[in-house]
Amino acid sequence: MAVTAPAGATGTSGREAQAESPGTGRRPGSGSGIAGSGLLFVLPFLLLFGLFLVWPVVHGLWMSLTDTSLTLRPASFVGFANYAEALADPDVWSSLGNTLVFTLLSSVPLVLLALTMALLVHSGLAGQWVWRLAYFAPYLLPVTVVTLIWEWLYQPELGFGNQFLGALGLGPVGWLSDERVAMWSVTALTVWWTVGFNFLLYLAALQSLPETLDEAAALDGAGAWRRLWSITLPQLRRTTAMVGMLQILASLKVFDQIYILTRGGPSGTTRPILEYVYDVGFTGYRLGYASAVSYVFFALVIVVSIAQLRFFRQGD
Repeated sequence: MAVTAPAGATGTSGREAQAESPGTGRRPGSGSGIAGSGLLFVLPFLLLFGLFLVWPVVHGLWMSLTDTSLTLRPASFVGFANYAEALADPDVWSSLGNTLVFTLLSSVPLVLLALTMALLVHSGLAGQWVWRLAYFAPYLLPVTVVTLIWEWLYQPELGFGNQFLGALGLGPVGWLSDERVAMWSVTALTVWWTVGFNFLLYLAALQSLPETLDEAAALDGAGAWRRLWSITLPQLRRTTAMVGMLQILASLKVFDQIYILTRGGPSGTTRPILEYVYDVGFTGYRLGYASAVSYVFFALVIVVSIAQLRFFRQGD
């Protein structure tokens, strides 16, 4: 004889089983609120993010609309007068031009040399760890050490550069005093110092590529150069886009090595925009105007970043 459960018994037991099912591990309603939402876990990051990023950006934007001075005199609201002065300042445009020239001179070799170095190491050269260490070690050096080394190399009388040219029967070069050579000297220092980071990105990308396509092309009779141009390089397109974007943004923000090595000289031919912001704010005491110049440069970086994203997306 079939036994039927009392009315409502099945529904009650089903709800209890659902509430205490091992799949959920907790009753409904537990963990709700702020503690259950995970906000407490990200709250320390949000506090630090707001304190050290959001607030400086907002405060700097407000300073750019005032005549704030490092002398701590009372500041007054001037509106967009600082921006109008910055757009009409020839020193702003000349320093921006120097920044763009340095970006062009440094970004291209930093991408191509890093790719070449990674391909050489990935090809199976003997002493892999030696090559990796030699390529990446300069990137670990502080900027002061790097500039001191290259300042010795660029010494007019005793430096290796002019000594080498003298051995070839050539005359000395003012590596840091000649307006036509100074930017190239800074670029050479930067390439030697930072190429290791891009090399590491390319090497990691090469090691993650599948070998099946290359092996299949080799079986079909494709040579090493054909496999490089038709298989390896196309697979590195995304990595090249990322390395190019990172390098252009890093070159636009150049400051340390130029400030220590040349102080923007000779005659301001190597002074980047960030050094001009430093000079105006901390030497000329015009913090409000320096903030306006920095936000003009920030707008330029945003435009360059958006243009890069669209370019690489269309290419992809």
